[in-house]
Amino acid sequence: MTLLETRQLGVQVADIRICQDLNLKIEAGQCWGILGRNGAGKTTLLHTLAAMRMPLEGQIALDGGDINQLPRHQIAQRLGVLFQDSEDPFPATVMETALIGRHPHLGRWGWEGPDDHKSARDALSALNLDDMAERQVSTLSGGERRRLAIATLLTQNPAVALLDEPTNHLDLNQQIAVLQLLQRRLRNEGQAMLLVLHDVNLAMRFCDQLLFLFGDGETLQGPTTEIANEENLMRLYNHPLMEMQTPHGSAFLPG
Repeated sequence: MTLLETRQLGVQVADIRICQDLNLKIEAGQCWGILGRNGAGKTTLLHTLAAMRMPLEGQIALDGGDINQLPRHQIAQRLGVLFQDSEDPFPATVMETALIGRHPHLGRWGWEGPDDHKSARDALSALNLDDMAERQVSTLSGGERRRLAIATLLTQNPAVALLDEPTNHLDLNQQIAVLQLLQRRLRNEGQAMLLVLHDVNLAMRFCDQLLFLFGDGETLQGPTTEIANEENLMRLYNHPLMEMQTPHGSAFLPG
């Protein structure tokens, strides 16, 4: 089932053409990775897919309907976004922050109920934050705050999750643990994810589909096993790479 789709999508910021005539279908159960050099427009494309900015041309469909014609609360029930960095303008505890993920599912004057609190507790536990539930967010480290942002997204439980550099601020063991958790949720719930990543090897390991942005409007998409090769990646990053085999499949090192 197609959850999120682009039709002849064109995106541009300033004089940089990010994509043109992009036809993308994100299906239930898929994990997509967006790769490209700095400035290629990965974050801008992600924000466009989330209906946070208008495309230059084309259409984005969520559950088959034009996303820019849907009410914001309806979009938020089905689509979640993890931004590069988190801001906390007001004092709040870890639990209060995680519960923000339930707000799209509440009525206009509704309050969180027992099921909402359970969803937040389960998400905090999955990210090893349950013992910090009553701490102020301002006391967290960068890595703990990143895991809290992911827990909030899991509490929201969207059908489609758009994650901008989800491994920011995370140690290596936490990077793998978080991506494994997201992958399990994806498979168990029939959801879909699209990740902006800088680490090509994490994309190789966790994404079954890839979208390359070359920075001039050209894109390349397809199954990871088909398009992630030395030739394509060297052209994408404008740098020589060496492929090596690992127990988890191919990996690439700078040449």
